[in-house]
Amino acid sequence: MPSKLPLTLACWDYDRTNALLTGRVRAEGIELNYLPMMMPEPAFRMLRHGEFDIAEMSLSWYARTVTQTSRPFIAIPVFPSRMFRHSCVYVNADSGIKEPEDLKGKRVGCPEYQMTAAVWLKGILADRHGVPVNSVGYLTGGLEQSGRTETPMNLPADIRIEAIGPDQTLSAMLASGEIDALYTAHAPSSFTGDGEGPVRRLWSDPIAVEQHYFAETGIFPIMHVIVIRQDVYEAHRWVARSLMKAFEEARDIARAELFESTALKTMLPWQPLWAEQSRALLGGQFWPYGLRENEKVLDTFLRYSFEQGLSERRLAPEELFAPETLDVAVI
Repeated sequence: MPSKLPLTLACWDYDRTNALLTGRVRAEGIELNYLPMMMPEPAFRMLRHGEFDIAEMSLSWYARTVTQTSRPFIAIPVFPSRMFRHSCVYVNADSGIKEPEDLKGKRVGCPEYQMTAAVWLKGILADRHGVPVNSVGYLTGGLEQSGRTETPMNLPADIRIEAIGPDQTLSAMLASGEIDALYTAHAPSSFTGDGEGPVRRLWSDPIAVEQHYFAETGIFPIMHVIVIRQDVYEAHRWVARSLMKAFEEARDIARAELFESTALKTMLPWQPLWAEQSRALLGGQFWPYGLRENEKVLDTFLRYSFEQGLSERRLAPEELFAPETLDVAVI
């Protein structure tokens, strides 16, 4: 019997990928060594050192590598992380920001200007709330730990970005009023969540806002993709479709378990009912893979990336993925 190709995957242990971690699902022809790591560690290590054969990657960071002369990775249309991000805009209670439009002219913190969550938020605020990308000043740096820096960018002159001080953190600056607002994937420690204190969410009922956003746009934002190191892909191009099939099978197992009411799979008390609600609001397959099913979401993100000065040209969604996966109908 021919031996399987040993490959290492760095990816968080999501419910939708857990069957690959446990070995319940096996990718055809591949002996997978799954290293469970929470983002952004796998992306950082893959970008800087190419440590893994396959890795979870920020959509924004990955898109910026596509036009490089020597392309380091190729993605498959599998999206381990998706999230509505309206809940991730925080404001200082004394900033005068009551509505999204009030962000114009304000000082807005963001761990990285180019991080995927921030790209989505800046784009949504520009598209739907009259807050152009260049209408605020951005301050970047560590959320809770000082010293974070981002990859140099060649941005339009009208986009203002300033690094915070070497001993400052965005969470503390928001609480003190040194910045007016914050776009962040991770909730700042200065946010108590009880309606008290100096920090609150911009939208007090983000779930309602996010559901309305989906109803009007059909967009469930994609945060991360799965990438294959280019040398691995070039040597074994069949790996792209094999992995895609395996990720799909693992996702389908997790989706079915969300609806199981005999015993709760997670600690969420109303998990089956919330799963039913998600299906009713977002459709039968509310976590789709494949290019065709996600073309509008991806095209919107790539437009945002271009408009925000992060890509030298507007990419087409199909440029992101291995050609072998483009004609695969995956739902």
